[in-house]
Amino acid sequence: MVLVDQNMVDELNLLLRFPASSLMQGLKIHNDASQTVVHAAGRLYAKGIITQPDGGYLTDLGIDLAEHARTLQVALSMKLN
Repeated sequence: MVLVDQNMVDELNLLLRFPASSLMQGLKIHNDASQTVVHAAGRLYAKGIITQPDGGYLTDLGIDLAEHARTLQVALSMKLN
């Protein structure tokens, strides 16, 4: 059983790219972006997490998920003594 597959990792990485400092800032996925990023954005859009298939802004759900993703990233990045 795969608990986190590569598509989920790609989507989490894209969520973490959205600015945490302001909800008034979004992302624009350009034509020359990797297919991994383009496909991740399409999946996030289809799930109602971002407002445009090429980025845009986080939806309310996206804001919550990005916050949780940042918390998870910080927790898993902690160095062990």
